[in-house]
Amino acid sequence: VQLVESGGGSVQPGGSLRLSCATSGFTADDFAVGWFREAPGKEREGVSCISQKDGRTYYAKSAKGRFTISSDNAKNVVYLQMTNLDFEDTALYYCGAVLDCIIYWPYGFDYRGQGTQVTVSS
Repeated sequence: VQLVESGGGSVQPGGSLRLSCATSGFTADDFAVGWFREAPGKEREGVSCISQKDGRTYYAKSAKGRFTISSDNAKNVVYLQMTNLDFEDTALYYCGAVLDCIIYWPYGFDYRGQGTQVTVSS
């Protein structure tokens, strides 16, 4: 199982970024894919999750209305479109393979990628 993130960077408040998570080694029947973030001094937060089997999506309260998770199953890529970014969104973002979005997300993951840094600064 492998997950590789990309798309992070620096952005001003109010800006947007799209993160990508390229997956391999598992199918939609095996795992759902969740996005998580970690910031210095803060607990890990599950941001969003998608069940690739049925397309259902789930969001943390902090992400609702601003972030959109989607999946291109043909390419084995999961995206996280982030808009209206704020200083509080600065963190290392990574994707993880989770058994399902309802029971196991946002509490943890079975596999994760290395992450991509998102920095919101003026």
